[in-house]
Amino acid sequence: MSGGEGNKGRRIAVIGVSSLLLVAMVVAVAVQNGSNDDSKKSSHVASNMKAVKTLCHPAEYKEECEETLIEYSAGNTTDPKELIKIAFNVTISKIGDKLKETDLLHEVEKDPRTKLALDTCKQLMDLSIGELTRSLEGLGEFDLIKMDKILTNLKVWLSGAITYQDTCLDGFENTTSEAGSKMKELLTTSMHMSSNALSIITEFADTFSNLNVTKLFGRRQLLQDSEVPSWVDHRRFLHAVSFKHKPNVTVALDGSGDFKSINESLQKVPENNRQPFVIYIKEGVYHEYVEVTKKMEHVVFIGDGGKKTRITGNKNFIDGINTYRTATVAIQGDYFVAINMGFENSAGPEKHQAVALRVQGDKSIFYNCSMDGYQDTLYVHTMRQFYRDCTISGTIDFVFGNALSVFQNCTFVVRKPMKNQQCIVTAQGRKELQQPSGIVIQGGSIVSDPVFYPVRFDHKSFLARPWKNFSRTVIMDTFIDDLIHSDGYLPWQTEEGASGMDTCFYAEYHNTGPGSDKSKRVHWAGIWNLNSKAAHWFSPAKFFHGHDWIEVTGIPFFAGIPEHHRHKKTLLNW
Repeated sequence: MSGGEGNKGRRIAVIGVSSLLLVAMVVAVAVQNGSNDDSKKSSHVASNMKAVKTLCHPAEYKEECEETLIEYSAGNTTDPKELIKIAFNVTISKIGDKLKETDLLHEVEKDPRTKLALDTCKQLMDLSIGELTRSLEGLGEFDLIKMDKILTNLKVWLSGAITYQDTCLDGFENTTSEAGSKMKELLTTSMHMSSNALSIITEFADTFSNLNVTKLFGRRQLLQDSEVPSWVDHRRFLHAVSFKHKPNVTVALDGSGDFKSINESLQKVPENNRQPFVIYIKEGVYHEYVEVTKKMEHVVFIGDGGKKTRITGNKNFIDGINTYRTATVAIQGDYFVAINMGFENSAGPEKHQAVALRVQGDKSIFYNCSMDGYQDTLYVHTMRQFYRDCTISGTIDFVFGNALSVFQNCTFVVRKPMKNQQCIVTAQGRKELQQPSGIVIQGGSIVSDPVFYPVRFDHKSFLARPWKNFSRTVIMDTFIDDLIHSDGYLPWQTEEGASGMDTCFYAEYHNTGPGSDKSKRVHWAGIWNLNSKAAHWFSPAKFFHGHDWIEVTGIPFFAGIPEHHRHKKTLLNW
């Protein structure tokens, strides 16, 4: 193909995608007749309204979407990209306005638990603004070759923005003041607009995925231009967790390192860090509450083993702290990696919600780590997360949240609960149908703790319950022991009754063990059977483009599902 023909082909392709942009949106303004300026203006406004209606078509809250875009665009554009930018900017502005009102509520509030909930809301709303802002910046990177990854990023970040706002409202459960209802009222518009933005981007992503981009540009160019993480020059830097690369700092309780506390070591992470900052944490029990902030990117914790290097705390709900703030360790910075580390909340089952580890950093990885607690041990809050060869223990909802999380070859240990309590392994919190989130368990096992084993049949144990309406959990190639009740799943009980059974997405694929028998599972509309092709969509490669950011670290990683399962013919009931 000559250069001229290549450029022509590229132009045609771009025109083709532009015409499909955001569901066959009207990008080009119709040919305008007449020379009258008023007529031209009227025609342009009509085109703007048509463009807005087309853009807002997939939105859940169409009226708000249309009214906002017509008001703030002032009828001046039909460019879908500019209209989306307007929607993002307005949403960011409205959340910012509500932050000021939150401050006012905080000043007059007397109830300590409610004051803490309001303070938590401020942090979560800031995080939500951050995700909307980088989504807005991501719009400026529209490149046809990288479009799939760009759209994936946008969906993940917008989902995070929605989850942060929803978590703000969750913090008011069991509070006595009216602040919770006021916050819900304050956030209604911004949550609707965030939801609309996600629906629009998802619709475009679905449309784009139907294009055969490889045919347009060729496989080689697509591979050459694929996104590469910023630490690719350090690929395999861990190399089976060896210390060929000297840690940047060492933490040791006995004074033999650079610091005695982990929090002190984190102060050495450079601003705008773009390379792995390795913190070696020597064997010991570290009694501190650790936060890897949003500004601390590419941080790596390497310990001496999940049972040897442990970070422990005991904050809990019963003592007056909301679930979000009980975390012993909180990870907000992107590209975080933990290897051979232990995270614990030692509050005990009688203290109810008590988080050992909360993760919000995008593209976070945990390898050969342990997370120990009882209720709400591991909070997979938002963004993309990968867990390999980890052990997670607990009683009630001990893996919960709304991230895109994959657990590969991990062991889930159900511990002995209090009298009359039931045990639930997961409680996934997907609030919106368009959110790309879910908990995927691939390989590994679900077993009883040795202390629980003799009395495991005295308490019913379940795989999951739907924390939010569109809860999604998929369990594949996993050994499920006999402690799991034949029902498999438990409804979520609210004041209005049970919920989530018809709208959740729960699936089990090619599992083994006495607890894996699906013949007596509950008959909910939300229980699905997957064939091998459908199961493949929940593999790390498809679910969150794991090969782009996991392999380069040297962490063991399997991108798909075992090949020998592909020939199986099972029904796909969706």
